[in-house]
Amino acid sequence: MLSGFRQFVMRGNVLDLAVAVVIGGAFGAVVTALVKDLLTPLIAAIVGKPDFSAISLTINNSQLLIGAFLNEVVSFFLIAAAVYFVVVAPVNAIVARRRRGEAPADPTTKKCPECLSEVPIAARRCAFCSSPLT
Repeated sequence: MLSGFRQFVMRGNVLDLAVAVVIGGAFGAVVTALVKDLLTPLIAAIVGKPDFSAISLTINNSQLLIGAFLNEVVSFFLIAAAVYFVVVAPVNAIVARRRRGEAPADPTTKKCPECLSEVPIAARRCAFCSSPLT
């Protein structure tokens, strides 16, 4: 029973997932600090108000904290922008550079001349309209 558990834990998928969770948590803390400590004060210097938490609306003695919600929405968009411009865009550029010299993959499908549906390359008849393919 323990050997089965050891095999399960030592599989690549479990270890990869564990590493991804740890790195993801650490990266989340870095991005949150970037937004909270750098981007939000920069926006405050430009706009003049870094915090919307004072904005609220009272309806029938119930207080709606609109400002707190706006703070979270702005924080979300700043975090999303930081992740995109710091991680996604550079990784996409690196992947595009690596693939620059590669030839495109051979097609695996072709179009039927009668019904224009996609059929496998090796097919001799269309699966949709049963017309012969050349």
